[in-house]
Amino acid sequence: MQEIFVSNLVLSALLFTIGILGVMWKRNAISLFMSVELMLNAANLAFVSFAYQMGLLSGGILVLFIMTVAAAEAGVGLAIFISMFRAKRHIRVDEHDMLHG
Repeated sequence: MQEIFVSNLVLSALLFTIGILGVMWKRNAISLFMSVELMLNAANLAFVSFAYQMGLLSGGILVLFIMTVAAAEAGVGLAIFISMFRAKRHIRVDEHDMLHG
């Protein structure tokens, strides 16, 4: 059981690292969006692993809340991307300044 726990945490850390690298290097908004979702899923895997290892139900409940927030973020994010694409015909985030406050 300990080996599975450690391998899940290593996989979670690897996925989170890939997500961070994607956020740092990508300029396309869809790629950034997918990288953030990858980081959320890596956190979910870590929460589930810790909850299973300690025999708690609260980790699974926390994952359900995170999945709900990720779904809402996906809906709002895609709506913003569609709006950006309609305005400028591309969604490269380094060239957009319409979201400044």
